[in-house]
Order: sequence, then structure tokens, then C-alpha cells
Amino acid sequence: MSDRICVGAIAGAYGVQGEVRLKSFTADPEAIADYVPLTDEDGTRSFEVQIVRPIKSGFAARLSEVRTKEDADALKGVRLFAPRDRLPALPDDEFYHADLIGLAVHDTGGALLGHVAAVHNHGATDLLELRLPGSSRTVLLPFTHAAVPTVDLTAGRIVADPPEGLME
Repeated sequence: MSDRICVGAIAGAYGVQGEVRLKSFTADPEAIADYVPLTDEDGTRSFEVQIVRPIKSGFAARLSEVRTKEDADALKGVRLFAPRDRLPALPDDEFYHADLIGLAVHDTGGALLGHVAAVHNHGATDLLELRLPGSSRTVLLPFTHAAVPTVDLTAGRIVADPPEGLME
């Protein structure tokens, strides 16, 4: 498990005063500001975050060291990370996406179905993107209790009961 968790991303500049469009990946979107300072993916840059106002698909925010539209535009696509120890502990049936990526996924009979390549959410529920063994092909598995009855982070594996026809 990683010692840092991705909690947001910069979607570009907002206006001409150095504000950024900030997408929050936290359960309470405004809580992203509670985990500062946030760092970029490799940890070389650190940012204090001040949410200015809600906007469509996120927030207008000010970041330390970002003063101009050009500075903000240069950060487009930068993912923001917080130390795991600053984030809340999760109940037994909830997981940070970062902890699921890379886990082996087996069916209820023990056969390897693939590995989690990504976790997506398009509104209804989370979807596990599984990379099939020996292939570049992927499938999307609903991350529901019915389709994924067991997640064992300690063993590094997921037991899945995919819907009929999904793996064909």
C-alpha cells in the first residue's frame, strides 16, 4: 500500500488571477483542503490549497506559489496527493482506490480472472477495470457486493463472482 493517496487533480486555470480548477476525489469534496499540504505525484512540489468557490465539476482554488494564469495552466493534469496517515480510517467495506489497483482478481473457484488496472466511477457505482491475463484486453467489473464478495488487502487478492457473460 502506498503511503500517499491521490485526493484530487488540477484541471487547468480558472480565470486570469492564478486560480485553478480543482477536482476533488475525497468523499466530502471540500475536505480536500483539510489534508494540506498536498504534493504532486513524485513529491517534489508541495501546495497549500484554499478553496475559493464551487464551480461546475469542482472548485476554483488558490494554490501556494501559483500567481498567474500561466502558472495555473502549467499545472493542468497534475494529480495531488496527501499522506495516508492524514486521511480518515475507512470502514471494513470501503477501500482507497490506490489499494485496489494491482490486486489479483480470482473467481470463486480460484481461477485468475486478471488484475485491477484502474477503478472508475461514472455515477452509479465504482467499476474495477480488470486487465485479463496474457492480454491487453480489459473488462469492467461492477464493484458491488454481489460481483465482488471478498477483498483481502492483506493477501493482495479479490474474489469475484462476475455477472454472466462478462468474461467471455
